[in-house]
Amino acid sequence: MAVEFTYRGKTVDGVGIDFIKQLIAENPRLSRRRLSAKLCLAWNWVQANGHPRDMVCRGLLLGMHRAGLIELPAKRMSPPNPFARRKVPAPLPDFPREALACTLGELGGIEVRQVRRTPEEKLFGGLMQAHHYLGYTQPVGEHLKYIYYARGAPIACLAWSSSPRHLGARDRFIGWSAEQRRAHIHLLAYNTRFLILPWVRVPHLASHLLARTARVISEDWRKLYHHPVYLLETFIDPDRFRGTCYRAANWILAGLTTGRGKNDQTMRANRSLKELWVYPLGPSFRQALCHG
Repeated sequence: MAVEFTYRGKTVDGVGIDFIKQLIAENPRLSRRRLSAKLCLAWNWVQANGHPRDMVCRGLLLGMHRAGLIELPAKRMSPPNPFARRKVPAPLPDFPREALACTLGELGGIEVRQVRRTPEEKLFGGLMQAHHYLGYTQPVGEHLKYIYYARGAPIACLAWSSSPRHLGARDRFIGWSAEQRRAHIHLLAYNTRFLILPWVRVPHLASHLLARTARVISEDWRKLYHHPVYLLETFIDPDRFRGTCYRAANWILAGLTTGRGKNDQTMRANRSLKELWVYPLGPSFRQALCHG
């Protein structure tokens, strides 16, 4: 039986495993980190922005080492992991927080700011930590953060990140194959947080912000990560929310999750089922996601 190892969508066959063994044998003095960099270079394993997939490669090598397929050199150091213990977002600066109750037309102009990798990213984290029921969690991988301003003050925040790899309802909606999904999953964006600040009471504001964001997010993603996105998605907990703003913004209910979580090995539901809502960014999204 042929030996294969799969990690985060990357499958390494017997030839690849032998190549890694040879790479380790020919470079006995290299650290695990240097071996990972060398393997990325040998395989031309890069992100869409041209940067090596170093962290994924390190995880792949460690997984193969633990599975007994390769023998990595002894670990030389354990640098601090900034993702393991994150600082709580700093206290919020002063800005107007007076009750804002009006119609969407009376609100006036709304400014949409993508704040990822800008000084305002700290404000985004502080607002989420202070006012979202789930608090603030720093996304891993590709992600964007938006703050929406009106009358000189923030009124709302939206966060977007890389999409989960396996979602049956989503995959059936797109109609792509497993190979196409692995090749193009980075062309989807997942809405992880949506916050209307608690002192803002403006009917139809949420659906308006979703529509405004849908018009700019693909180009914003391209600016940071050098590729567009073609489909947006999010989860709704039907026990807590009704998804009214997504429905009003013409999002589509694609189905329900299985309730198992991304790392489940039991094939049994262990959490509540969520509704999966999707929004195609153009009529040709299936062509972009299913080609090749």
